[in-house]
Amino acid sequence: MAVIKEKKNTEIKTVAPKALREPSGLSKTILLQPRITEKASFLAERNVYAFTVARDATKQSIARAIQKLYKFKPIKVRIVQIPSKKVFVRGKVGVKSGGKKAYVYLSASDKIELV
Repeated sequence: MAVIKEKKNTEIKTVAPKALREPSGLSKTILLQPRITEKASFLAERNVYAFTVARDATKQSIARAIQKLYKFKPIKVRIVQIPSKKVFVRGKVGVKSGGKKAYVYLSASDKIELV
């Protein structure tokens, strides 16, 4: 004699992906400081702003940090690696650490006041 099992109702539940949340101070750890140089001042006239950013920063995280701090949505973000360099101090060899800098492009109506 065979035992007949009842079929269970199998529904596939879809789980919505969780939104990425950043800690409140994360935008300050991504954008370390604005780069105040002669080249940066010329670029600022064209609505391009240069920032020193963290080594692990990505274009998306930089764009989110700009939106949080300055309330502007960037048109595009470009990242440039700064290479490390050898230096000689008092006859000893040392290394000047490199890093990353980001160029943030804003629309013509948006201005960031860098002091």
